Amino acid sequence: MRHIDILLTEELPGGRDTFAHSDLRVVFHRWKSDAPLPLMEGQPWAFIDWVLPEMSGLELCRRFRAVDGLGQNAHITMILEDDDAEAKRRALRAGADDYIMGPIDRAALLDRVLSVQLPDHEAPARTLKLGDLTLDLAALQARWREKALILMPNELRLLRYLMEQPGHVFSRQQLIAALGKHDQPIDERTVDAWVSRLRRALRDVGAGSPLRTVRSLGYVLDRP
Repeated sequence: MRHIDILLTEELPGGRDTFAHSDLRVVFHRWKSDAPLPLMEGQPWAFIDWVLPEMSGLELCRRFRAVDGLGQNAHITMILEDDDAEAKRRALRAGADDYIMGPIDRAALLDRVLSVQLPDHEAPARTLKLGDLTLDLAALQARWREKALILMPNELRLLRYLMEQPGHVFSRQQLIAALGKHDQPIDERTVDAWVSRLRRALRDVGAGSPLRTVRSLGYVLDRP
């Protein structure tokens, strides 16, 4: 089944329930500029409003596009307030792929996604690479210099999230929320167990200790 993840900077009229049709599944995520990105399983899309409380939509577009891997591979649509030629040019210069006139609802958003989405054979390959560490998202297999890491699903998801944003420090609560565990009664110390098993798997293949604890703040996967 094909999977598309959609980031929304504002609430969506019509709701954010998952859309499924034939072999396509579309999952919606509410996203604030000051919050960590959620873990996304498929092709990332972002619908960014022109005006936001925290910063301009143009600035958020630039920042998201600069995120290694995730932002570079995303399809970004700017939601404009007016049919203004200069606003359209500025949106494209900021890194947007296209634009749409707001306000939009769930039906309009899905129409845009379904009309623009890439066919399977044109979709970008989803392999993450950080130094000698690689993660094949299709095969769900991580390797260090061709040595396979033995990981459980939670540790694999944690590694993927950290590889998508290397050098960023995340608190336990941020990791629980980003990995989709915020609606479950999970103790923050559970993250420590995920990290411990991931570290052990990295050491077992000779990767050293790239996953570092930042005292009183959280965890970070260092760049090589």
